[in-house]
Formats: sequence, C-alpha cells, structure tokens
Amino acid sequence: MKRLIAAAALASGLAAPAMAAPLCEDLGFAGLLAACNRGEDIPLTLASGQPLGEDVQLQSGAYYTLVITADGSAELAVEGASFFRAIWMNEIVINSIEIRPMAIDSIEFDKAGVVEMSFIAIKPGTHVLRIPGSTGESQQIKISIQ
Repeated sequence: MKRLIAAAALASGLAAPAMAAPLCEDLGFAGLLAACNRGEDIPLTLASGQPLGEDVQLQSGAYYTLVITADGSAELAVEGASFFRAIWMNEIVINSIEIRPMAIDSIEFDKAGVVEMSFIAIKPGTHVLRIPGSTGESQQIKISIQ
C-alpha cells in the first residue's frame, strides 16, 4: 500500500510524502510486535552523580525496550510525560511481574533494581527523559522519534 501511494505521488509529479515505516517489510501475524520490527534496547542508568544515558533516535512504528537500571546509591526517579504520551506501552516488567499500564508520568526507585518497558514509538518529535529536580545535561537524555 505504501508503495502504491509513493508511486501515485511520483506519477502526479509531486514529491513522495515522508512516511514512517516499521523496520521490516513483512510483519506477519505478530504485526508491529514482530521480531523483525524490534530496535535495539535503550539502556538508562540511575546512579547518584552518574550520567543517565546517551541520546537516542527511534523509528516511528518500531518496537523498543527501555531498560532502566538503578544501582541503589540514592532514591532516584526518571520522568518524561511527553515521551510517555508519544508511545504505546506494551508492558512494564518489574521483578518478573508484567504490568500493562495505560499511561505513566515517572518511574521511581527506592533501592537497586531493573525495570524493562517495552513500547512502540508513535508520535514524532523530540522528548526528554530526566531525573526530576536535576539541572545537569548528563541527568537527562533526548529521545527523538522520526
């Protein structure tokens, strides 16, 4: 279907519209959750005085896992309401317990632990995940959805 739209646009002399596409051609029965549509994991580290992580660029329509690891050095959280509203959350896994939320604003760690959040990137734009109350550049990451 996408190829037909692009071909029609080219035939009419118009430039093809920019389209976000999944990472693979044939998604099969699993749809957007197919293994071929999965991007690399996005690691974040919550540790007192340490950088949160690296800025990342995601493809709209692709499936990703955000892995947040807290070392327990301080009670820390990560927030980013605009990011959490620009994605469809499949699940959040905490201590092998799967949670399927409608929406979240932040995740807070009182002690060491790991949270894995799987999602599909939806809404294009640049979003910030940060440690609440922090002002340093290393205490935030920018996530761009293309």
